[in-house]
Amino acid sequence: MSKSFRGRLLAAIFSGGVAVVAAAPACAETLADAIALAYDSNPTLQAQRATQRALDENYVQARSGWRPTLTFQTQAAYQEIRTPRAALTQFGQRTIGEANFGVAVLSFSQPIWTGGRVAAAVSAATGDILQGRENLRRVEGQVLGSVIQAYVDVRRDQQALDVHQQDREVLRKQLEESQARFDVGEITRTDVALSQARLAASQAQLQSAQAQLAVSRATYAALVGHNPGDLAPEPSLAYLMPGNVDDAFTIAEQNNPTLRAQQYAEAASRARVAGARAERMPSLSGSSSLSFNNGPVAPFNQGRYNTEVQAAVTLTVPLFNGGLTTSRIRQAIERNNSDRITIETQRRSVLQTLTQSWNQLIADRANIASTAEQVRATLIAAEGTRQEQQVGLRTTLDVLNAEQELRAAQLNQISASHDEYVASATVLLTMGRLEARDLIPTQPQYDAKANFRRLRLTWGWVPWEEPISIIDRVVTAAPAPVPRDRPVEAPIAPGLQPPPAPPAPAPRP
Repeated sequence: MSKSFRGRLLAAIFSGGVAVVAAAPACAETLADAIALAYDSNPTLQAQRATQRALDENYVQARSGWRPTLTFQTQAAYQEIRTPRAALTQFGQRTIGEANFGVAVLSFSQPIWTGGRVAAAVSAATGDILQGRENLRRVEGQVLGSVIQAYVDVRRDQQALDVHQQDREVLRKQLEESQARFDVGEITRTDVALSQARLAASQAQLQSAQAQLAVSRATYAALVGHNPGDLAPEPSLAYLMPGNVDDAFTIAEQNNPTLRAQQYAEAASRARVAGARAERMPSLSGSSSLSFNNGPVAPFNQGRYNTEVQAAVTLTVPLFNGGLTTSRIRQAIERNNSDRITIETQRRSVLQTLTQSWNQLIADRANIASTAEQVRATLIAAEGTRQEQQVGLRTTLDVLNAEQELRAAQLNQISASHDEYVASATVLLTMGRLEARDLIPTQPQYDAKANFRRLRLTWGWVPWEEPISIIDRVVTAAPAPVPRDRPVEAPIAPGLQPPPAPPAPAPRP
């Protein structure tokens, strides 16, 4: 972790409390701003994009099975032969033989027909890439969902801190009033002690609220990359929400990235079954070589080298390998069965999550209305209790209890709004709609297909690769199905919009 980023995180942790409000910038930061920053710089998302680009290379590596290979090999050798003394000739002469030679070989090999092996490998790589794109969509949705969660957490904790600060001031004034009334003999020391106890408890809750805000700010900084300032109210997500739960189920079954990724995984494993069966098929390849050999390296004399030109067509027919191919076929079939069954598992999991989050959303929306009524009623009750205390109809304890109920109602209202927004984001995440193209459509979008398109015709491609691929796909006993990229839901306008400004207060007459 860099020192600058570590410093930003420490600043996020230690900037809770009153200093947070005092350091607020003049222009409020919006949720769209936070999502745009995270979309461009979040390390989790950046790493997943790099993982996808690495996965794209599997396609090139698989297609290399249709492409030729060209190799050059050279060798220079020195040889010395010494005759031992025991093997001397009858004339007593000792012999030492020396020789050097060089070899240079240029080889070319071209697969002509692989029996469907390469076609299956390409289909499997395609399925893996499509699965990787869905995993990238899933990670993007999770990151943006975490940003939304962190954003509303900070706003909730800032509002809760304001409530606790106001409560402390109210209780401090209540303590001063109780002390003054005790001094003139209107109330007992018990009333003063009650006020002191409530003020101490309020101070403890205020410190806890400051700590919670610091925790939320640190989470926000880790996701977005900088500390939150003055956060604007979160915009509405209603334009992305379906009209009813049945529509939500339909959209989730078609668009959920986890479910779609598993479907592509099943298509890839089905292609691997075809690849395992293709191992029983013959294969045909052509090769040629040009070699220069047996000439001395020193002194070099080109005329003393032998030149050899060779061309061959090789047909390889597998006959028996101890049951290895049959075992691999059974293994691939069972893995495909597992992937196919897991599709249903993922579908049920998606429907379960959507059902839970949808019902939680309904409950949270009802809580918003209930807590608003609760705040209205407790505000009236607290004011009435205070006035009744002034005429001797209520005790200090009644006033303190009324203030405590008011504070609890205000905190419940803040939490209800927070929970409703998080539940909405969870519903959209499960449906596959929590994406940058839906939330911030005006921002430049990362295209996961751009890198793949560049690799389609890259270094190593040869013109005759295409007809060979057609032959390999057609002339086989077990043709491999090619996974198809199914379109996702079109972007939904207009994106996150700032909430409407509150109406200006009417001028006093």
